[in-house]
Amino acid sequence: MEEKTIFEIIHNMDKVTNNLIIKWNKMFNEDLGISHILVLSHLEKKGNSRPSDIAKALGLTPPTLTHLSEKLVHKGLAIRIVDETDRRIIYLGITEKGSEIVVKAHRDGEMLRRNLFETLTEEERLQMLKIFEKLNGQT
Repeated sequence: MEEKTIFEIIHNMDKVTNNLIIKWNKMFNEDLGISHILVLSHLEKKGNSRPSDIAKALGLTPPTLTHLSEKLVHKGLAIRIVDETDRRIIYLGITEKGSEIVVKAHRDGEMLRRNLFETLTEEERLQMLKIFEKLNGQT
C-alpha cells in the first residue's frame, strides 16, 4: 500500500476519534474528561485499586493519576481507602455517584457512536466491521 494512503487512513481515523471526544466533552457536561472516566471505569471493573496499578493499566504516569484522582475524590466520585494491614498503602475506590457517572458517560458515548455509524449504509457498516475484525486479528 502506498505510504500516502496509509497516512490518510491514520489521519482520518485520528480525526474521527478527536471529533468524537470533542462532541462527547460538550455533551457530557460534567466537568470531567475522558481520562477521569477511564479511571472510574477501571475502578468499576476491577474494584478498589492502588493508584500505581491504575496508572500502569491505563498507561498514565503516577503524577497524572494523582491529579485525576484528586478531582475524582473532591467531586465525591471516588474515595481513598487505607489498607488495614499496612497504613502506607492507599487504594482508590469508586462511590455510588461515581458509578452513576460511568453509566452516563458510557450511555452518552454510545449515543454519539450510534449517530456516527448511522450515517453509513448497512453494507458500509458490514465492511467496516470486517475491516476492524481483520485489524484486531479476529478473522
